[in-house]
Amino acid sequence: MASDIWGFLWSAFLIFAFVAYLMVLFTIFGDLFRDRALNGWYKALWIVFLILFPYLTAIVYLIARGRGLAERQHEYANAAKAATDEYIRHAAGTGPASEIAHAKALLDAGTITAAEYETLKTKALA
Repeated sequence: MASDIWGFLWSAFLIFAFVAYLMVLFTIFGDLFRDRALNGWYKALWIVFLILFPYLTAIVYLIARGRGLAERQHEYANAAKAATDEYIRHAAGTGPASEIAHAKALLDAGTITAAEYETLKTKALA
């Protein structure tokens, strides 16, 4: 009975390790195809080495190009966030003019001060 538990735990660990490796592998492939500075031949070379020596190449890739990978993922996330924010603004029908009008209405109602109005106006125009 104890061997069944250890066998289950070992299988669970192997499945976890394999899924983690697949996540790293897909991250590397995504980064390779997203990187515009890397030559196509170097991309092909990385892919060949990932197929022939998967674990070693993945470790070397993360060590050699890890900083660039993080920077590209950060840029990609920022671009996606900006696109989402722009879509939400467009779908909601708000823009700088409506935000300034809303801030002006708050100023006229006495809810905010003139300094807060100027801050909101500057933020809307940015």
